[in-house]
Amino acid sequence: MTLAEAPATLEALPGSAPCPADPARAARGLERWLEAADHTDDAALAAAIRALAAEDGPGRALLDGLFGNSPFLTACVLREPAWMCRLAETGPDAAFAAALEDLHAAADAMPHAGPDLAPVMRALRVAKRRVALTTAVADILDLWPLERVTGALSALAEQTLDLCCATLLRRLHAKGDLILPHPDTPTRDCGLFILGMGKLGAGELNYSSDIDLIVLFDEACLDYRGRHSAREAMVRLTRDLVRMMDERTGDGYVFRVDLRLRPDPGSTPLALSTEAAELYYESLGQNWERAAMIKARPVAGDREAGARFLEIIRPFVWRRSLDFNAIQDIHSIKRQIHAQRGHAVVAVEGHNVKVGRGGIREVEFFAQTQQLIWGGRDPRLRDRGTLAALDALTARGLVTPAVRDDLVASYAHLRRVEHRLQMIDDEQTQTLPTDKDKLRGLAMFLGHEGIKDFALSLKATLMTVQDHYADLFEDAPTLADDGGNLVFTGGEDDPETLRTLADLGFADAPMVAATIRGWHHGRYRALHGTRARERLTELMPTLVRALAETVHPDAALLRFDSFLGHLPTGAQLFALFAANPGLMALVAEIMGDAPRLADHLARNPRLLDAVLEPDFLDGRPAPEAMRAGLEGALQDARVFEDVLDICRRWTNDQRFQVGVQTLRGAQAPGDAGRALSDVADVVLCALLDRVRAAFAQTHGEVPGAALAVIALGKLGGREMTPTSDLDLIIVYDTPEDAPETAEYSDGPKPLSITAYFTRLVQRFVNAITAMTAQGRLYEVDMRLRPSGNKGPLATSLASFRRYQAEAAWTWEHQALTRARVVAGPPDLADRVRAVIAETVRRPRDPARLAREVAEMRARMETERGDANPWNIKHVRGGLVDVEFIAQYLQLRHAHDHPEIAVPNTAESLRRVGAAGLLPADDAAFLSGAHRFWLTLQGMIRHSMDGVPNEDDLPAGLKARLPACCEGCADFDGLLRRMDAEAARVRSLYDQLIQAPARAALEPLATEDTP
Repeated sequence: MTLAEAPATLEALPGSAPCPADPARAARGLERWLEAADHTDDAALAAAIRALAAEDGPGRALLDGLFGNSPFLTACVLREPAWMCRLAETGPDAAFAAALEDLHAAADAMPHAGPDLAPVMRALRVAKRRVALTTAVADILDLWPLERVTGALSALAEQTLDLCCATLLRRLHAKGDLILPHPDTPTRDCGLFILGMGKLGAGELNYSSDIDLIVLFDEACLDYRGRHSAREAMVRLTRDLVRMMDERTGDGYVFRVDLRLRPDPGSTPLALSTEAAELYYESLGQNWERAAMIKARPVAGDREAGARFLEIIRPFVWRRSLDFNAIQDIHSIKRQIHAQRGHAVVAVEGHNVKVGRGGIREVEFFAQTQQLIWGGRDPRLRDRGTLAALDALTARGLVTPAVRDDLVASYAHLRRVEHRLQMIDDEQTQTLPTDKDKLRGLAMFLGHEGIKDFALSLKATLMTVQDHYADLFEDAPTLADDGGNLVFTGGEDDPETLRTLADLGFADAPMVAATIRGWHHGRYRALHGTRARERLTELMPTLVRALAETVHPDAALLRFDSFLGHLPTGAQLFALFAANPGLMALVAEIMGDAPRLADHLARNPRLLDAVLEPDFLDGRPAPEAMRAGLEGALQDARVFEDVLDICRRWTNDQRFQVGVQTLRGAQAPGDAGRALSDVADVVLCALLDRVRAAFAQTHGEVPGAALAVIALGKLGGREMTPTSDLDLIIVYDTPEDAPETAEYSDGPKPLSITAYFTRLVQRFVNAITAMTAQGRLYEVDMRLRPSGNKGPLATSLASFRRYQAEAAWTWEHQALTRARVVAGPPDLADRVRAVIAETVRRPRDPARLAREVAEMRARMETERGDANPWNIKHVRGGLVDVEFIAQYLQLRHAHDHPEIAVPNTAESLRRVGAAGLLPADDAAFLSGAHRFWLTLQGMIRHSMDGVPNEDDLPAGLKARLPACCEGCADFDGLLRRMDAEAARVRSLYDQLIQAPARAALEPLATEDTP
C-alpha cells in the first residue's frame, strides 16, 4: 500500500491536523515510527508506514500533530502501526466498525467457559486502544461531529460491558451454578442487567471517561443453583466485571468503573435485586437520584429486564406534579459554581471546563433541571442526551432558539477542549493547565496559534454559558444588602431592619418583623424543618421586597402569612421561589391586590405548578384544547370519586389561571367571562358523559333516548364570573316510534323513563354540587325549569315545549333569551334550540309585555335592591336593568327580527341597534354599559368574595379598576363614570319599559274604578 492509496479523507484535508506544540517530540515520534518499518517482516506494512510519513503528504501532518501534542496517542500509534495504516487506508468509520468486529471475532474464538479471563481482557484492551486512536484521529481532523465521537466511545463501552457479562454468565452456566435460558446468547432473558448512568447513559462519554454503572438483577428470572445465594453470586460477578474493565495490565485498561450511583452505596452490595432497588426509590429516593436517573439506560445484560425496571420507577423520576425541591437539591450539589450576573472575568489557567463557571455541567444542568420540572407532564422532554434535551425544550417553548443555539455551540466547544485535554495523557481531567507551556501546548493541539487566541475564544464561551445558566440559578441573596438590613433573628427587633421595612413602605414595621420572626421560629407546620427555614432565610430579602412593591404591603404580608399557615411543607415552595423570582413577585401581587385569589391559593398551593407553564398568561385556550386537557387528566381516574376530584381540580386550575390573567391584564374581564363559560361547558360535558356511563352500569340505557343540558343566566350568555352558579334546565327526549319495551331502561335494575331521567339528573346535579376533598364544582340553580321547584328535575322535550307555549310566565321567557344548550347530542340540541327560538320569537302584546317585565323588575328591587353602587348586579342602572332592557327588546321584536335573539346580552343589544329598533347611539351605549359593568364585576369577583363597600376594596384593586375601564384616569374618575352610566341606563329603562308599562296600567286602573 502507498500513500496514494490512502483514503480521500486524509487526502482532502492537508494541513487540517494541528501543528506540533513540541517539534522535537514530534521528530522523535516520527523517528520511532519509521523504525517500525525497519523492524517488520511485512513488506506491505513497511511500505505503508513509510508512505504515511512522506514529508509532504497529509499523513505526515497528522503524525506530527499526534506525536508533537499527545504522548498517549504517540504510544497508541507506535504500538499499533498496522492499525494506524489501516485507519489511514479505510477512514475512521470503517476502522471503528472493524475494531468492534475484531473484538467479537476474538471473543468468539476463545473457549466460552474457560476459567482464564486474560485472553478476553486482552481483546477488550486492544479494542479500546484502537477505538481510542480512531476516535482521536476523527476528532482531531474534524471528520466526526461531537455526537459521533461521544457515541463511538459509548458504543465501545456498551459492547465491552456486554461481552464481559456474556463471558461471566457462561462461566457460571458451565459450572452449573446458573442455568441460562439461552446459553448461546447468555444475556438474553438472564435477569441480570447493567444501567449506564451519566454520560454513558446519555451516549456522551468523553475521551477518558469513567463509566457510571448500576448492576441489578431480577431474582425471579435467575435460575441460580450454586452454593451461595443468588445475591452473593451476582456481587461476585460484578466484582469480576469491574476487574475485567478497569484493571490495568500490560495492554492498558478498558474503562474505569464507578458503582457509586447505586442506591445507598455506603451500605448496599455492588449488585442489587430489582426488588430492593424499587423499594429504595419508592421510599428513600433522593432528588439528586431522580436527576441521575434521567440519563439511565440499559447498556448490557438483559436489556429487556432493564427497560422493565426503568418503567417501574418512572413515576419516581418523572413526577406529574412539579417538584421544585429538585432544583434546590441539584443546585446545592453545585454550590461551588456561583451563577450570577455581572460575573468577574473567568481565568483560563486552572479553570475546570466541566464544573467551573460556564462549564459543561452548567449546560447539562440547564437542560436537566428543566427536564425534571416539566418532563413529568410532557414525555417529549425526557431525552437522555444533552443536545437532544435542549432541542426538545426549545420545541416546547421553554428555551428560546437563540439560547439553545448558544448552548449547543458552547457545549460542542467545551467538549472539544475537554477531549483534547484528555487526549494528551489519557487522564480523566477537565482542569486546564496552570503551566504556561502546557497551556500553550493545549491551545496548539486545539488549532490555535497560542494562548491569547485560545483564551479569548474559551472565555467568550464560558461567559455565554454562565449568563444563560444564571437565568435559572442566581446566587442566594444575603440577609443584608445595599438596600439596608433585613435581619429577623433573636428576640428583639433590629432597629436597622425596622428602618429598612419602613423605607420599603410597610406601615407597621414592628408587626412585620414579629410576623417574620415567627416564621423563623417554626410557627407553622411548613416551617418545622431546618431546611425549610434556611431556604426561607435565603429568600427573605427578595420576598420582603416583592411584598413591599404591592399597593398595600402590610396586608400582602399578612395574607402571605395565612398562605404559609396552610402549607403542608415549605421547602418545596421556597425552592420554587428561588428558581423563579418572577413567580414570587406574582404571588406577592396576588397577596396584596386580590384577596379572593390569595385565599384560594392559600388553600390550594399546588396551583403554583400551573403558573410556571410557559403559556399561563397567554389568554384563554380554545375549548378543544381544554377538552383534551381534561380528558387527559381523567385518564388517571380509577373510580367515580376520582372523576369528581379531577374535574374539580382541573376546573379550579382553569379558574385560577383566568383570575391571574385578569389581574395581570393579560385577559380583559369580558374575555374572562367567555373563558370561564368555556371551562364550565367543557367540564359539564365530560361529567355528564361519565355520570351517564356510571348510571348505565346499574340501570342501563333507554334505547334511543337522549339528554340535553340548557344553561341560562351567566353561563347561557357566556358572561360567567368566578362565583357564578349554574342556572340549568335539563331536557330529555325519546323516539316517537319507540317500542313498548322502551318504556323502561334495559339495565340490571330497569327504571321507567321518568324515573330513569329524574334519577340520572339527580346524579348529575349531585356530581356538580357534592363537596369532596377538592371542594364543590359549582352551585346549581334549577328553579328556572318548568314549574320551578315543583316541577320534575328532568323534563321531556314535549313537556318543555308545551309548558313554554301554554304555562310559562313572561319572566321565564325572559330567562330563555339567555338559554344555550351546553351538553347533549347534536340532534337533540337542535330540537331544543328550535323550541327556545320558537318561544322567544313568539309575537306578543307590547303593552302587556312591558307591564309584566316592569312588575318583575319591581319585585326584584323589593327583594334584592341595593343603593350600594358596588352591588353592580342589583343597583338601579346596573347589570339587571341592562339585561332587562335587552330581554324586553328580544321578546318584543324577535318575531320580526329573529337575528336579535342571541344569548349574549351585549351582542343582542348590538344587533338591536343594527336592526334599527333603537337609536344607534342608545344601542351602542347599552352594549358598552353592559361591558363596563361586567368588567367591574369580573375584576371584583376575581379578586374578592361578596359585594364590597368602597372601603372594602383593596388599594391594589382600586388602582387596577380604572385601568380596566376605558376613559377612567383614576379611581375618582371611575366613580364619576359609574354614576353617569347608571343614570343613563335608568333613563333608558324608564323610557323603554317603565313608561310603556305605566301606559298599559292606566286603562286597567280606569276599568277597576267604580
